[in-house]
Amino acid sequence: MKSGHSSRMPEESSPRRTPQNVPYRDIPHIVNADGQYLFCRYWKPAATPRGLVFVAHGAGEHCCRYDDLAQMLTGINFFVFAHDHVGHGQSEGDRMVVSDFHVFVRDSLQHIDLMKKDHPGLPLFLLGHSMVFAAKVLNFVLPNLSLGSIDPNVVSRNKKEVDSYSSDPLVHHGGMKVSFVIQLLNAIAKIERCLPRLTLPILVLHGSPDKLCDIRGSYLLMDTAPSQDKTLKVYEEAYHALHKELPEVTMSVLKEIQSWIGQKLSAAEGACCS
Repeated sequence: MKSGHSSRMPEESSPRRTPQNVPYRDIPHIVNADGQYLFCRYWKPAATPRGLVFVAHGAGEHCCRYDDLAQMLTGINFFVFAHDHVGHGQSEGDRMVVSDFHVFVRDSLQHIDLMKKDHPGLPLFLLGHSMVFAAKVLNFVLPNLSLGSIDPNVVSRNKKEVDSYSSDPLVHHGGMKVSFVIQLLNAIAKIERCLPRLTLPILVLHGSPDKLCDIRGSYLLMDTAPSQDKTLKVYEEAYHALHKELPEVTMSVLKEIQSWIGQKLSAAEGACCS
């Protein structure tokens, strides 16, 4: 899928370019409701897809960091898709600036709707990582409003992955802006208010010493969401990016995701056939 859904958008006489100076007409992209161009990534299975998986990347990073996870899912015939959020990676927008976190949600729903129209009837799974890292932000904001950057050493215990994160030019390595933090705090408050209405099946994976995303948020989700199908698996020694952790953790995480999605899909397929 060379150009994603961009063919639906009129081409401009002077082509828009990514922050890395690549013309968007040469890469997969969508255009959001604000007219901003978002880089997209598609991982298509060799066989007919059994379902769709949308990956929402974390704050400051980009969707191509989920290639290993996506390859695992295409291996069991899922069509995986993602985009770089506004202000991230190869998408337009000032780095790590957003008027409201709802923009991330709105753009994600737009992309999901496009894919559902192209693949009607397929079940959809959402895979999100770390956009609401509350503890770190509260630590920044409440004492003195001093905003720091993310320490790569708390992302993973795997030195190879830490080095990869540190040297990745598409990762935002600067400090967080006050406006981003304010919108993040607003988003956290909205999420907490919405938890009592969350009834979808949920799988939460968390490293207990995670310094970027407080595990108390995962416990709050488990305690508050009324979903009858919710699972929390805690990795006692693992750091923040479980899919980029030491090999034994990463393998366990990928297996856990594959097993959970497979169970949900088999149950859905069984219900359709009965």
